[in-house]
Amino acid sequence: MEKMKSIVLQKTGDLAHLKNDQMDIPIPKSGEALIRIRASALNHRDLWIVRGLYAKIKFPVILGSDGDGIVEKVGSEADKSWIRRSVLINPTLNWGDNPSAQSPDFGILGMPENGTLADYIVVPVSNLTEKPEYLSFEEAAAIPLGGITGYRALFRQGGLKKGEQLLLTGIGGGVASLMLKMALAAKAKVFVTSGDDEKIEKAKKHGATDGINYRKENWIKEAMETFGQNSIDLIVDSAGGPGFKDLIELVRPGGRIVVFGATAGNVPELNLRRVFWKQIRIQGTTMGHPDDFKNMIGFFDSNKIEPIIDHIYPFAEFRTAFQKMADGKQFGKIVLRNEG
Repeated sequence: MEKMKSIVLQKTGDLAHLKNDQMDIPIPKSGEALIRIRASALNHRDLWIVRGLYAKIKFPVILGSDGDGIVEKVGSEADKSWIRRSVLINPTLNWGDNPSAQSPDFGILGMPENGTLADYIVVPVSNLTEKPEYLSFEEAAAIPLGGITGYRALFRQGGLKKGEQLLLTGIGGGVASLMLKMALAAKAKVFVTSGDDEKIEKAKKHGATDGINYRKENWIKEAMETFGQNSIDLIVDSAGGPGFKDLIELVRPGGRIVVFGATAGNVPELNLRRVFWKQIRIQGTTMGHPDDFKNMIGFFDSNKIEPIIDHIYPFAEFRTAFQKMADGKQFGKIVLRNEG
């Protein structure tokens, strides 16, 4: 069989276990398409898998959830119209019929199914959408996983409306940077938090109104003065942990908190009296229904939103790209460009 370059995880532990290996080019079955990848992007999910902090890990596996490219083959005569089209790949697999929550068979490209960090990938035709023409392959590749996660968090689960005040915690990561651009396009007023003053300044250059460093002593008091007492309508958080209780103080009475991660761990204590007295809605979310992906791409296209990209690396420099993500210094997405 023909071979392709692939970033393959052989075992968990550290980045040394990621190899640029030769793998068989997959063959599309009925209802599937073979895409030659033009660009892909990293997510913290990839790093957590490398470190063994993810469920259902198998070896060897090609990592990567974000990617785009050109359809070269299809497995069904009925899908021939996709051949030679430039496409963006929805990384959500088997969501199911319920828009409110994923099915037990739900999965994400890149684990346990082979992902986008390769020359080729086979995916269901139903996971393809036309790449927006105004975006380069590198720009479009930055969108899928973070875009669908952020769009669902902001609009379906968070109900963000024009003129509302939004707080994004942990600005700098891929999802948060995409949410910043989407929220601004929706005419919301955006505030941010970070443990890095430089990232806050970058967020302000990209349109955020202001931000607070959560590592400061009494940062909550400063945040209330900066954002306005009881003025935050929606908070979107991916950290959880001990700091989550502070978000309950920041959100206005009747406001909403949407959570899509727990990088800081579980919340050790939660003052339910503050939750019910302030009539706060706390809503979980993860990835999104296929309609969320379709609507997200349409929102990007109609508003001509350009994702924030920290750096574009050649495919061969994947280890440098992963190390930058591990160092936590990026602002926006880290993208890999495939040669040829």
